[in-house]
Amino acid sequence: MEKEFFAGKTVLVMGLGHFGGGVDAARFACDAGAKVIVTDLASADELKDSLEQLKDFGPIEFHLGAHDQTHFEQADVIIANPAVAPDNKFLKVARRRNRFVTSQINIFFELCPATKIGITGANGKSTTAKLTTHLLKNAQDENVWLGGNIGNEPLLTILDQIHPNDLVVLELSSFQIEQLAEIKKAPNVALLTNMTSNHLDRYGTFETYCAAKQTIFEFQKPGIGRPAVSIFNAEDKIANRWFEKYNADKDRLCIKFSAADVSQEMKDKYALPGRANLSNLAAAMTIAKHFGITDQQIKTALPDFKALPHRLELIAEINGVRWYNDSKATTPEGAMTALDAFDTPKIIIAGGYDKQTPFDNLGKKIAKHAKAAILTGQTAKKIAKAIQKNLATETTEKTKIEITGSLSEAVERAHQLATPGDTVLLTPACASYDKYKNYQQRGQQFTKLVHQLQNKL
Repeated sequence: MEKEFFAGKTVLVMGLGHFGGGVDAARFACDAGAKVIVTDLASADELKDSLEQLKDFGPIEFHLGAHDQTHFEQADVIIANPAVAPDNKFLKVARRRNRFVTSQINIFFELCPATKIGITGANGKSTTAKLTTHLLKNAQDENVWLGGNIGNEPLLTILDQIHPNDLVVLELSSFQIEQLAEIKKAPNVALLTNMTSNHLDRYGTFETYCAAKQTIFEFQKPGIGRPAVSIFNAEDKIANRWFEKYNADKDRLCIKFSAADVSQEMKDKYALPGRANLSNLAAAMTIAKHFGITDQQIKTALPDFKALPHRLELIAEINGVRWYNDSKATTPEGAMTALDAFDTPKIIIAGGYDKQTPFDNLGKKIAKHAKAAILTGQTAKKIAKAIQKNLATETTEKTKIEITGSLSEAVERAHQLATPGDTVLLTPACASYDKYKNYQQRGQQFTKLVHQLQNKL
């Protein structure tokens, strides 16, 4: 495939979205000389941020609020958003008409000449991808690029700037890996942070979710004179199983990493709290060292690395209480990791969209380690039930449980319950779609509410 393939064709971008992928695809298709149509189930008002980025790019024909089957029958190429399920009825229509169905990530893998480093997992992949990029950029002569599921980082519209000697670090979701599996492509270097239950509303079972993720390793191929590189978390059960499976492949280099690999000297240079962040550091260091980065270069780069927004992000200290925005924690395991990151008394704000994920282990963790749980959203009652189930077995002071109708109420109630030395964590354990368009909007609202509280005091 070449960029010229799209010239003169009608290209339908299915799912403009909020994370930049749809905007990137539409701009790329326009620049390639295609007639571009964008269709999305969301309204123009809901998509105004993305639409603003395309207002001077085009002409583009927009169909928002619904999909029209005719467009899928008539377009030459459909570029589908990763959130669109492979069995979507409109994609089936396009395939029956022998239309070319692809995705942003698939086009990128077809056209990008650089070495690709793919990072996936249930938790920690954004921080690991960003940190890996940071370490490589601080020590490499070659250009290092970051993109994929991390959001608002273009891929297709920067292709002309990427050269064969460059490195591209990609955060890859299970949805994107599924799309790559359709063309049997995978990164040259692939890393798994961990595997825990997620997206069961789409996959149905944990096993199906794992199968989608595993193809990142299954379709890895050796390069000229070099093996494929597969990197696994030694502390994760699924990762260890996959290490044993793929380590038998003679055309592959398999490597394990662990939080225990991080020396005290490295820890002293690294500001992010908790063992999970040490695991992220160990993962990023493993990739960096594979590309020849030394310990000294890593030590030099680490102090400049800051937490990503919405990931255990310290946003305020009010009367001796520290407030953290961890809105990106959209799984129970992510919230449990946040609770483990602090030794102080903790008040957790949790709840959100119901992805049909079980909360049993989270309930046990909250019952044992949290001073209070302020719950909101669709899953509030489910999480409360999981906590209550475990309170009877705990001999420590009982966790206070409250259900509120909004994030605003939750912040106010957390403030009333907190005393100096406490930590308040927004770590929802759930997606945001019951009340917010994405986890960023939820985190921004939390930050705004906390700053308003701070200004009143």
